[in-house]
Amino acid sequence: EKEKGLEKVEALLPLDLLELEVGYGLIPLVDTEQGGELLERIKSIRRQFALEMGMIIPPMHIRDNLQLKPNQYSIIIKGVEVAGGGLMPGYYLAMNPGNVKAEIEGIPTQEPAFGIPALWIGEKDKEKAQIAGYTVVDLSTVIATHISEVLKTHAYEFLGRQEVQALLDNLATDHPKVVEELIPNLLSLGGVQKVLQNLLKEQVSIRDLLTIVETLADYAPITKNIDILTEYVRQRLARSISKQYETPKGDIALMTLDSEIEELISNAIQHTEHESYLSLEPAVAQRILTQLNKAMEKFTSMNYQAIILCSPGVRPHLKKLTGRFLPTLVVLSHNEIDKRVKLKSLGVISLSHAG
Repeated sequence: EKEKGLEKVEALLPLDLLELEVGYGLIPLVDTEQGGELLERIKSIRRQFALEMGMIIPPMHIRDNLQLKPNQYSIIIKGVEVAGGGLMPGYYLAMNPGNVKAEIEGIPTQEPAFGIPALWIGEKDKEKAQIAGYTVVDLSTVIATHISEVLKTHAYEFLGRQEVQALLDNLATDHPKVVEELIPNLLSLGGVQKVLQNLLKEQVSIRDLLTIVETLADYAPITKNIDILTEYVRQRLARSISKQYETPKGDIALMTLDSEIEELISNAIQHTEHESYLSLEPAVAQRILTQLNKAMEKFTSMNYQAIILCSPGVRPHLKKLTGRFLPTLVVLSHNEIDKRVKLKSLGVISLSHAG
């Protein structure tokens, strides 16, 4: 009897890695018998993620939650809510891409994934909004887009040692030698995991695992510093990193740091055997962040992805510095730009203009 009781309690211990909870008003979206498309959309997102990012996202468990408001949903990772939003059943979400011919009326709201202003409009206004130039999406698309963005941000959390081992086993079927050489002689499984997580944190695909493992096998004999190893890998992946940020015209619009900021950061980097960290004075860090924030506003006003170009030694530390306060800012080093890509400079960031 005691053993039976123990087994029942232990069955409650595992956490669902990924969940979607919906209020009862949104159940039709996830119920295929009521024509709900969301389950198919989520399957499609998982397939797309495997193709684009090179890793398998765990299945998403969907359940209704009566504690949520009827039209609310919540995205949960490892038992903790990381995102959510409210929808209006029977309505469509209309967003102005910036070039609409005529304004339309609707209920003002915010698009939940990116926080941009939007309108709830009824079925009767859908065609009118599309003709006027609005981007109009249904409720399933709103949630699917939000899930997709959350997965991009948190993908690294789903990559445990077990998952890394599965990826390496798959690679070893065709390329056994490089895997044998790297693990465990040159780098531990945990070391490889940390490098892959570092890449995913900045939305760099790990699908070209052969190049990643080959690079680690080349440089792991020289250094065990995970941050430095990550930078070597990123440089080898320059073509795919550049492609990610190219405009349709084939160039990358960016800003650079002036030599003063580069030097301040470079002089504040401390290296240990396994990692590097930045010990910058808080006041100086704040001044740099203020200038970067102004730069981001310029990118936004010109409708570009905000990208800063700096030297390879400074890059990971600038990214860590900006990660919490300016999470959408992309930081690239000169060595990550493919030679064939044209650069379009939007200016130089300097402290001398700081107020």
